[in-house]
Amino acid sequence: MTQTTHHPEIALQLRQLRLSGVADTLDVRLRQGIEDKLSHIEFLQLLLSDELARRDQSRMALMLKKALLMSNKTIEQFDYKALPTLNRSMVSDLLTCRFLHDASPVLICGPTGTGKSHLAQAIGHQAIRQGKEVLFLTQKSLLSRLHKARIMGKYDSQLSKLAKTSLLIIDDYGLFPMSSPQDEDFHELIAARYEQRSTIMTSNLDYSEWDQAFVKNKLLATATLDRLLHNAYRLVLEGNSYRRPRDTKKTVA
Repeated sequence: MTQTTHHPEIALQLRQLRLSGVADTLDVRLRQGIEDKLSHIEFLQLLLSDELARRDQSRMALMLKKALLMSNKTIEQFDYKALPTLNRSMVSDLLTCRFLHDASPVLICGPTGTGKSHLAQAIGHQAIRQGKEVLFLTQKSLLSRLHKARIMGKYDSQLSKLAKTSLLIIDDYGLFPMSSPQDEDFHELIAARYEQRSTIMTSNLDYSEWDQAFVKNKLLATATLDRLLHNAYRLVLEGNSYRRPRDTKKTVA
């Protein structure tokens, strides 16, 4: 944090008023005002812009923390070259987050290590940049959260909170099969979000295998997947796993 050394009393008052953005840049802006011969209004506009920028940064940082997204899983860090068959046109469309307005699901499948989680989180980062509430959870952690809420007598409130989240990202769908009451909880959440909020899901399973996550209740599987697949964007990631071991063999001359 930048300290305002030449005007400590003013800096303290600004911080008491929670105007840290102004306090951090006051000395710099004072020098700029003198050098550029700024009017009082122009000088004030600079200070207000600094404060608004600081608040935007703080708001974004808080939203990212609540979203549980990894900070480095952005589209800028995504390796398109590793996925030559990727539908980049659809990815570009998804990055605009227009699908959120239609409450459309986004389904991403492919082998382990092809970047499904990264791409899902990258879309989440884009949504946060647009001021949308995002939450990233694995299927296992999602069901665990609902289970704990039921034990504590807070299931309905937790379900309502998850249902209202602007963008819910469920990672590793189908990695762990669901039995009762997990399958019922999952269905209830998807049903509550259907045509109301967008859900992104990633899975190692082919779309034709998604019903395998429901161990016993195939009727519930059909009802749940019918809602997920309706009007959904579907992406298939095909490529080598980025987690594969490096070739340590050395070529002998």
